[in-house]
Amino acid sequence: MLKLNRVHHVAIICTDYVKSKHFYTEVLGLKAVREVFRKERNSYKLDLEVGGLYQIELFSFPEPPPRLSRPEASGLRHLAFEVDDIEVAIAEVKAHGVETEPIRVDEFTGKRFTFMADPDGLPIEFYEI
Repeated sequence: MLKLNRVHHVAIICTDYVKSKHFYTEVLGLKAVREVFRKERNSYKLDLEVGGLYQIELFSFPEPPPRLSRPEASGLRHLAFEVDDIEVAIAEVKAHGVETEPIRVDEFTGKRFTFMADPDGLPIEFYEI
């Protein structure tokens, strides 16, 4: 049987690299590990560290097609981050002008969560543990 150890990274393609880089590094506070410009593809690639374990790769490409977020489209639905205190997390992003949905409670786990959107409309979830 195939043995998968863990998720290695999540790749995100953005339409405005500067705006998305600011969102992921300044608003969400992810640590930039490596940034490269690939001239032959006219593309940036920014590796971001999440909690010392995971990595998000933020890419820019010229004129990527828009992503459908609503109504729910097939494919990756959203990116979820575990947080210790959802109200603190919400206050942090609101200080940067990012609006979140009202806090909801997972009907199966009883845990609290909320959603917001990145600059391209990708749903981002905070899930309180």
